[in-house]
Amino acid sequence: AKGSGILKGVKVVKELGLDAMEIEFVRGVWLKAEDAPSVKEVASETGVILSVHAPYYVNLLSKDEKTVMESVERILNSAKVGHLAGARSLVFHPGYYGKLSSETATSVVRGILKNVVSRLIDEGVRIWVRPETMGGLAEFGSLEEIVDVVEGIEMAHIALDFAHLYARSRGALNKLRDFEKILEFIEARLGREALKEMHIHLSGIEYGDRGEKKHLDFKDSRFNWVDVIKALKNYNVEGVIICESPSLENDALLIKQKIVELGTSRS
Repeated sequence: AKGSGILKGVKVVKELGLDAMEIEFVRGVWLKAEDAPSVKEVASETGVILSVHAPYYVNLLSKDEKTVMESVERILNSAKVGHLAGARSLVFHPGYYGKLSSETATSVVRGILKNVVSRLIDEGVRIWVRPETMGGLAEFGSLEEIVDVVEGIEMAHIALDFAHLYARSRGALNKLRDFEKILEFIEARLGREALKEMHIHLSGIEYGDRGEKKHLDFKDSRFNWVDVIKALKNYNVEGVIICESPSLENDALLIKQKIVELGTSRS
C-alpha cells in the first residue's frame, strides 16, 4: 500500500485481528516526510505497531564507494521517515561478502552501523536499527555475524529471520531445540533484555545449495515455524513478529492463532 493506501493498510491490519505491520521500501523510500505523521496517527489510533524495511538495494560491503554511500543514505532516509511515521524499528539487508572474509565484513558493517546510529541519535531520531539475518550464503548475515555487529551499540539490535537461518543452514536448523539455541545465543551475547525487544520475521521458504531461493507459504515449505513459536514462548520472548510469506495475511493469521493457542501475548 502506497500513498493514502498505507493508511487503509494499517486499518485493514487491525480489522484482520493483527497487531503489527512492516512498511516495505522495496525499491525506494516512497513515503514522503510530510505524509508520515498521518501514518503515525492512524497507527496510534488502531494500536498497530509499525516497522519499516529499507530498500533492498543496499550493499554496505560493495567495492564501489559510491554504492556504499548511497546505501547508507537509503538506510538513513528510511529511518528518518520511519521515525516520523511512528515506526519502532528499521530493518535492512547489510550486503554481500564479495571477496571479503566474514571477519573483515563484520568489521566494515559494524563501523558503518555505529556511524549511522550516531547520526540518527544526533538528529533526535530514536528508532531501532536492525540488520537482518540472511538466507543466502553469498549474503552477509549469519546469526553470529549480526550479533557481532550490533553488540554494545545503542539503538542497534538484530532483525531475526528464522526462515532465513533455516535456509542458510540448508534445512539443518529446523527443530525446537535449534530455535531455542538461537535464543540462548542472543541472550548470552546481548543480555536478557534483548529478548524483550525482538523483531522477528517468519515465512515459508525454499532453499538450495546456496541457501535461500524464495519465500513460500507455510503450507508449501518444510520450515517448522510452529516450533519457532513454541521456542519464543518457552523463553518468554517479547516484541514483534512480521510474516513475509507470499500469502502474508493468511500465514500471519496462522501465526497469531498459534500464539493465542499457546497462551503467549506477542504481536
